[in-house]
Amino acid sequence: MEVGRRISASPRPCSGRRILAKKKRARSDGIVNSVKKLQRREISSKRDRVFGLSNAQERFRNMHLKEEYDTHDPKGHSSPVLSFLMKRTRVIEIVAARDIVFALAHSGVCAAFSREKNERICFLNVSPDEVIRSLFYNKNNDSLITVSVYASDNFSSLKCRSTRIEYIRRGQPDAGFSLFESESLKWPGFVEFDDVNGKVLTYSAQDSIYKVFDLKNYTMLYSISDKHVQEIKISPGIMLLIFNRASSHVPLKILSIEDGTVLKAFNHLLHRNKKVDFIEQFNEKLLVKQENENLQILDVRNAELMEVSRTEFMTPSAFIFLYENQLFLTFRNRNVAVWNFRGELVTSFEDHLLWHPDCNTNNIYITSDQDLIISYCKADSDDHWMEANAGSIHVSNILTGKCLAKINAGNGGPKVDDCDSSAGSSSKQSNSSLVRSTVAEALEDITALFYDEERNEIYTGNRHGLVHVWSN
Repeated sequence: MEVGRRISASPRPCSGRRILAKKKRARSDGIVNSVKKLQRREISSKRDRVFGLSNAQERFRNMHLKEEYDTHDPKGHSSPVLSFLMKRTRVIEIVAARDIVFALAHSGVCAAFSREKNERICFLNVSPDEVIRSLFYNKNNDSLITVSVYASDNFSSLKCRSTRIEYIRRGQPDAGFSLFESESLKWPGFVEFDDVNGKVLTYSAQDSIYKVFDLKNYTMLYSISDKHVQEIKISPGIMLLIFNRASSHVPLKILSIEDGTVLKAFNHLLHRNKKVDFIEQFNEKLLVKQENENLQILDVRNAELMEVSRTEFMTPSAFIFLYENQLFLTFRNRNVAVWNFRGELVTSFEDHLLWHPDCNTNNIYITSDQDLIISYCKADSDDHWMEANAGSIHVSNILTGKCLAKINAGNGGPKVDDCDSSAGSSSKQSNSSLVRSTVAEALEDITALFYDEERNEIYTGNRHGLVHVWSN
């Protein structure tokens, strides 16, 4: 779901975090297989949304707990390993590609599991002191990029490695190669993967240089060297450069993402002595919000400015921009809302209180057609099936806010043919299965969520380092 994904060399505050929902591939793209094309044509046609909605409900109606994988290896996958890599920790990120599920634990251990054989293939940590921080699946060359820090470097610099999925399937995670070796990615340096434009942005704080690379072959395209650049935001086709603010304005530049050409340079007026909550760019729209002020939406083409009352639009903890629908999601206090660029609230979701109060968007998945949001939510208080610590997985329509399906302890149990004779709604699966958790246990404190659109399966990870497969 996530592009514009930025990984920094040190933990960053979450406020105003911007996540870009994936742009749907063109129908002519040869990478999309025929089944996917047919599926999208059938379930996503704007000419027949009613059929699309009912089809979506069918897809998720009978989701049940199918398999369980464990990221923890008590023996250690290599020797000697860092002591904290030996500890059982929560899953913080899940990525699926080509029938392989990758699960990253908070400790820095990343495991790859085969959905075909239902077994762990290997660990992605190729040295005993490697702590993996994040994952990115590069569709352009069918490879997984891992972003890591190392004990030998005092965990101070980000190191990137690309490994073809085929090598991982063979259990050869060490067959990859290093990326961006010329860059010094120490704090506050970062690397950002932009799936929409097919680019990688790096920032070397040591010499204040931003560089843009091609995501297909990792060649450097151009660099930006300016110590006055405070932040860079990426949108389809363009980059917004935000410079250090003056007392009453902030200088801005819009660049072509392809070659770095300056398309427009201008100043945006600010209220003096008030901090900027966020500045975001979405195509031709600029969103600016200052502390205790109205939201400003500026059309950079004609300088037309509109405002949204600060009582209607309060500063969110995270954004997700939806390119297909020209809308954006905001996350605030466990609630999700959909807005358009006229500053109007489009959707409030029914029965959709997020489980986690922070802006952890790893617990949310937006489908590639940007019509559905899959989230880990608080269970309905009226649901007698739910136990105190168990939440539920909700599938909701983004345009209507309607909850189309949910997985909870009452309906997420195994099918009859998957159970033993004594199985109930929250009982364990039969001994032939890898599942050891009850459905209620699998729905407790989910810390990562991913939806595989090809296989129509939901993968969740929890605080025990377990990954659960939900399928129909």
